[in-house]
Amino acid sequence: IIPTILFVIFSRFSIRRETRYMLLGNALLSDLIYLLFYTLSAALSAAHVYLPKEACVLLLFLLTVAYCGGLFTAAAIVLDIYIAILFPLHYVAILPPSRTKKIIVLLWMCSVVFPGIFFFVLWSTHSFVPSVLEMCSVPVILILTLNGTDAVKLCFWLSATVIFLCLSLIFCCYAILYFKTKQSGIWESICSRASVTFLMHNTVLFFYFFPLLALFVESFLCVNIVIRLQTGIWVSLTVCNVLMTLPRVFFPLLYGLRYREISASLKSIVR
Repeated sequence: IIPTILFVIFSRFSIRRETRYMLLGNALLSDLIYLLFYTLSAALSAAHVYLPKEACVLLLFLLTVAYCGGLFTAAAIVLDIYIAILFPLHYVAILPPSRTKKIIVLLWMCSVVFPGIFFFVLWSTHSFVPSVLEMCSVPVILILTLNGTDAVKLCFWLSATVIFLCLSLIFCCYAILYFKTKQSGIWESICSRASVTFLMHNTVLFFYFFPLLALFVESFLCVNIVIRLQTGIWVSLTVCNVLMTLPRVFFPLLYGLRYREISASLKSIVR
Protein backbone atom coordinates (compact mmCIF):
# COMPACT_ATOMS: atom_id res chain seq x y z
CA ILE A 1 0.00 0.00 0.00
CA ILE A 2 3.01 2.35 0.41
CA PRO A 3 3.45 2.97 -3.37
CA THR A 4 -0.31 3.60 -3.67
CA ILE A 5 -0.29 6.26 -0.94
CA LEU A 6 2.85 7.83 -2.44
CA PHE A 7 1.10 7.95 -5.83
CA VAL A 8 -1.88 9.73 -4.25
CA ILE A 9 0.35 12.26 -2.48
CA PHE A 10 2.54 13.10 -5.46
CA SER A 11 -0.24 13.07 -8.08
CA ARG A 12 -2.59 15.49 -6.29
CA PHE A 13 -1.33 19.08 -6.17
CA SER A 14 -3.69 20.04 -3.33
CA ILE A 15 -2.32 17.20 -1.20
CA ARG A 16 1.38 17.38 -1.94
CA ARG A 17 1.61 21.11 -1.14
CA GLU A 18 0.57 20.55 2.50
CA THR A 19 3.35 20.11 5.08
CA ARG A 20 1.86 17.07 6.83
CA TYR A 21 1.47 15.16 3.58
CA MET A 22 4.96 16.09 2.39
CA LEU A 23 6.42 14.73 5.64
CA LEU A 24 4.19 11.66 5.41
CA GLY A 25 5.36 11.02 1.85
CA ASN A 26 8.99 11.41 2.89
CA ALA A 27 8.53 8.94 5.76
CA LEU A 28 6.82 6.41 3.49
CA LEU A 29 9.54 6.83 0.85
CA SER A 30 12.24 6.16 3.48
CA ASP A 31 10.38 3.07 4.67
CA LEU A 32 9.96 1.78 1.12
CA ILE A 33 13.68 2.21 0.36
CA TYR A 34 14.57 0.46 3.62
CA LEU A 35 12.23 -2.47 2.90
CA LEU A 36 13.56 -2.91 -0.64
CA PHE A 37 17.23 -2.90 0.40
CA TYR A 38 16.65 -5.09 3.46
CA THR A 39 14.67 -7.61 1.40
CA LEU A 40 17.54 -7.69 -1.09
CA SER A 41 20.05 -8.24 1.73
CA ALA A 42 17.95 -11.00 3.34
CA ALA A 43 17.37 -12.73 -0.02
CA LEU A 44 21.09 -12.70 -0.87
CA SER A 45 21.93 -14.03 2.59
CA ALA A 46 19.33 -16.81 2.34
CA ALA A 47 20.57 -17.78 -1.14
CA HIS A 48 24.22 -17.84 0.14
CA VAL A 49 25.22 -15.26 -2.49
CA TYR A 50 28.43 -13.58 -1.34
CA LEU A 51 28.78 -9.94 -2.30
CA PRO A 52 32.12 -8.13 -2.68
CA LYS A 53 33.16 -6.25 0.44
CA GLU A 54 32.59 -2.83 -1.16
CA ALA A 55 29.07 -3.79 -2.35
CA CYS A 56 28.15 -5.04 1.11
CA VAL A 57 29.37 -1.84 2.78
CA LEU A 58 27.37 0.23 0.25
CA LEU A 59 24.25 -1.86 0.93
CA LEU A 60 24.66 -1.44 4.70
CA PHE A 61 25.19 2.31 4.26
CA LEU A 62 22.02 2.70 2.16
CA LEU A 63 20.05 0.69 4.72
CA THR A 64 21.29 2.94 7.52
CA VAL A 65 20.51 6.10 5.55
CA ALA A 66 16.95 4.91 4.83
CA TYR A 67 16.40 3.92 8.47
CA CYS A 68 17.69 7.26 9.78
CA GLY A 69 15.53 9.06 7.22
CA GLY A 70 12.41 7.36 8.56
CA LEU A 71 13.45 7.99 12.16
CA PHE A 72 14.18 11.70 11.70
CA THR A 73 11.01 12.20 9.64
CA ALA A 74 8.94 10.60 12.42
CA ALA A 75 10.38 13.18 14.82
CA ALA A 76 9.63 15.95 12.29
CA ILE A 77 6.00 14.76 12.02
CA VAL A 78 5.62 15.11 15.79
CA LEU A 79 7.07 18.65 15.64
CA ASP A 80 4.66 19.49 12.81
CA ILE A 81 1.69 18.33 14.92
CA TYR A 82 3.03 20.33 17.88
CA ILE A 83 3.24 23.56 15.85
CA ALA A 84 -0.13 22.98 14.14
CA ILE A 85 -1.97 22.55 17.45
CA LEU A 86 -0.23 25.19 19.60
CA PHE A 87 0.25 27.84 16.89
CA PRO A 88 -2.68 27.36 14.47
CA LEU A 89 -2.83 31.01 13.34
CA HIS A 90 0.89 31.15 12.58
CA TYR A 91 1.24 27.58 11.25
CA VAL A 92 1.19 28.51 7.56
CA ALA A 93 3.75 31.26 8.14
CA ILE A 94 6.03 28.99 10.20
CA LEU A 95 5.88 25.98 7.88
CA PRO A 96 5.04 27.00 4.30
CA PRO A 97 5.58 24.39 1.55
CA SER A 98 8.88 25.98 0.47
CA ARG A 99 10.32 25.73 3.99
CA THR A 100 9.03 22.18 4.36
CA LYS A 101 10.97 21.15 1.25
CA LYS A 102 14.14 22.62 2.77
CA ILE A 103 13.46 20.74 6.00
CA ILE A 104 13.07 17.47 4.09
CA VAL A 105 16.37 18.10 2.28
CA LEU A 106 17.98 18.82 5.67
CA LEU A 107 16.57 15.57 7.07
CA TRP A 108 18.11 13.58 4.21
CA MET A 109 21.43 15.39 4.65
CA CYS A 110 21.45 14.46 8.35
CA SER A 111 20.48 10.89 7.40
CA VAL A 112 23.53 10.70 5.12
CA VAL A 113 26.03 12.52 7.36
CA PHE A 114 25.25 10.68 10.59
CA PRO A 115 25.80 7.12 9.23
CA GLY A 116 28.62 8.45 7.06
CA ILE A 117 30.62 9.39 10.18
CA PHE A 118 29.92 5.95 11.67
CA PHE A 119 31.04 4.11 8.52
CA PHE A 120 34.09 6.33 8.11
CA VAL A 121 35.24 5.47 11.64
CA LEU A 122 34.69 1.77 10.98
CA TRP A 123 36.56 1.95 7.68
CA SER A 124 39.48 4.01 9.00
CA THR A 125 39.96 1.76 12.05
CA HIS A 126 39.64 -1.42 9.92
CA SER A 127 36.84 -2.65 12.17
CA PHE A 128 35.00 -4.33 9.30
CA VAL A 129 35.77 -8.05 9.19
CA PRO A 130 36.12 -9.16 5.53
CA SER A 131 34.74 -12.67 6.11
CA VAL A 132 31.67 -11.25 7.84
CA LEU A 133 31.13 -8.65 5.11
CA GLU A 134 31.12 -11.36 2.47
CA MET A 135 28.12 -12.93 4.21
CA CYS A 136 26.43 -9.47 4.25
CA SER A 137 23.83 -10.51 6.83
CA VAL A 138 22.78 -7.40 8.74
CA PRO A 139 22.03 -9.10 12.11
CA VAL A 140 25.31 -11.06 12.07
CA ILE A 141 27.36 -7.99 11.10
CA LEU A 142 25.63 -5.92 13.74
CA ILE A 143 26.34 -8.26 16.64
CA LEU A 144 29.91 -9.03 15.60
CA THR A 145 30.83 -5.41 14.85
CA LEU A 146 29.66 -4.25 18.28
CA ASN A 147 32.21 -6.60 19.85
CA GLY A 148 34.97 -4.68 18.08
CA THR A 149 37.33 -1.84 18.98
CA ASP A 150 36.88 1.19 21.21
CA ALA A 151 36.13 3.32 18.13
CA VAL A 152 33.16 1.07 17.33
CA LYS A 153 31.90 1.32 20.90
CA LEU A 154 32.24 5.12 20.73
CA CYS A 155 30.06 5.17 17.59
CA PHE A 156 27.63 2.86 19.37
CA TRP A 157 27.18 5.24 22.31
CA LEU A 158 27.04 8.24 19.97
CA SER A 159 24.16 6.58 18.09
CA ALA A 160 22.43 5.82 21.39
CA THR A 161 22.76 9.48 22.42
CA VAL A 162 21.24 10.76 19.16
CA ILE A 163 18.31 8.33 19.42
CA PHE A 164 17.79 9.28 23.07
CA LEU A 165 17.66 12.97 22.08
CA CYS A 166 15.04 12.21 19.39
CA LEU A 167 12.99 10.28 21.95
CA SER A 168 13.28 13.10 24.49
CA LEU A 169 12.16 15.66 21.88
CA ILE A 170 9.13 13.56 20.93
CA PHE A 171 8.19 12.89 24.57
CA CYS A 172 8.44 16.59 25.49
CA CYS A 173 6.28 17.62 22.52
CA TYR A 174 3.56 15.10 23.40
CA ALA A 175 3.66 16.00 27.10
CA ILE A 176 3.32 19.73 26.34
CA LEU A 177 0.48 19.04 23.87
CA TYR A 178 -1.40 16.97 26.45
CA PHE A 179 -1.13 19.53 29.26
CA LYS A 180 -1.93 22.46 26.94
CA THR A 181 -5.08 20.79 25.57
CA LYS A 182 -6.21 19.00 28.75
CA GLN A 183 -8.76 21.69 29.61
CA SER A 184 -10.34 21.74 26.12
CA GLY A 185 -12.36 18.56 26.70
CA ILE A 186 -11.00 16.61 23.71
CA TRP A 187 -9.62 13.89 26.03
CA GLU A 188 -12.89 13.15 27.88
CA SER A 189 -13.87 10.18 25.73
CA ILE A 190 -11.38 7.38 25.16
CA CYS A 191 -12.87 6.94 21.67
CA SER A 192 -12.53 10.60 20.71
CA ARG A 193 -10.52 11.45 17.62
CA ALA A 194 -7.82 13.14 19.72
CA SER A 195 -7.40 10.12 22.02
CA VAL A 196 -7.31 7.66 19.12
CA THR A 197 -4.81 9.84 17.21
CA PHE A 198 -2.62 10.18 20.31
CA LEU A 199 -2.68 6.40 20.86
CA MET A 200 -2.00 5.77 17.17
CA HIS A 201 1.04 8.06 17.09
CA ASN A 202 2.46 6.55 20.26
CA THR A 203 1.97 3.01 18.91
CA VAL A 204 3.85 3.77 15.70
CA LEU A 205 6.66 5.60 17.49
CA PHE A 206 6.94 2.80 20.05
CA PHE A 207 7.47 0.27 17.26
CA TYR A 208 10.02 2.61 15.65
CA PHE A 209 12.17 3.01 18.74
CA PHE A 210 11.64 -0.26 20.65
CA PRO A 211 13.73 -2.38 18.20
CA LEU A 212 16.64 0.03 18.64
CA LEU A 213 16.29 -0.16 22.42
CA ALA A 214 16.22 -3.96 22.21
CA LEU A 215 19.37 -3.94 20.06
CA PHE A 216 21.18 -1.64 22.49
CA VAL A 217 20.28 -3.82 25.49
CA GLU A 218 21.22 -7.02 23.66
CA SER A 219 24.52 -5.51 22.45
CA PHE A 220 25.35 -4.26 25.95
CA LEU A 221 24.69 -7.73 27.42
CA CYS A 222 26.70 -9.41 24.68
CA VAL A 223 29.68 -7.06 25.03
CA ASN A 224 29.75 -7.65 28.78
CA ILE A 225 29.51 -11.45 28.19
CA VAL A 226 26.18 -11.71 30.02
CA ILE A 227 24.69 -13.67 27.11
CA ARG A 228 26.40 -15.92 24.57
CA LEU A 229 27.25 -14.75 21.05
CA GLN A 230 24.83 -17.28 19.51
CA THR A 231 21.99 -15.94 21.70
CA GLY A 232 22.90 -12.40 20.63
CA ILE A 233 22.73 -13.37 16.96
CA TRP A 234 19.27 -14.95 17.44
CA VAL A 235 18.02 -11.81 19.20
CA SER A 236 19.47 -9.64 16.41
CA LEU A 237 17.76 -11.82 13.79
CA THR A 238 14.41 -11.43 15.57
CA VAL A 239 14.79 -7.67 15.97
CA CYS A 240 15.95 -7.02 12.38
CA ASN A 241 13.54 -9.39 10.62
CA VAL A 242 10.42 -8.83 12.74
CA LEU A 243 10.48 -5.82 15.05
CA MET A 244 12.10 -3.40 12.58
CA THR A 245 9.56 -4.41 9.93
CA LEU A 246 6.46 -3.92 12.11
CA PRO A 247 6.46 -0.08 12.14
CA ARG A 248 6.70 -0.08 8.35
CA VAL A 249 3.57 -2.24 8.30
CA PHE A 250 1.66 -0.07 10.78
CA PHE A 251 2.80 3.33 9.50
CA PRO A 252 0.90 3.45 6.17
CA LEU A 253 -2.20 1.83 7.69
CA LEU A 254 -2.42 4.07 10.76
CA TYR A 255 -1.04 7.32 9.33
CA GLY A 256 -1.80 7.26 5.62
CA LEU A 257 -5.30 5.76 5.63
CA ARG A 258 -6.41 7.88 8.60
CA TYR A 259 -6.11 11.13 6.65
CA ARG A 260 -9.50 11.82 5.05
CA GLU A 261 -8.06 13.28 1.82
CA ILE A 262 -5.84 10.23 1.20
CA SER A 263 -8.62 7.77 2.09
CA ALA A 264 -11.06 9.53 -0.26
CA SER A 265 -8.50 9.53 -3.08
CA LEU A 266 -7.74 5.84 -2.58
CA LYS A 267 -11.44 4.98 -2.61
CA SER A 268 -11.91 6.90 -5.85
CA ILE A 269 -8.95 5.06 -7.41
CA VAL A 270 -10.28 1.66 -6.34
CA ARG A 271 -13.79 2.53 -7.52
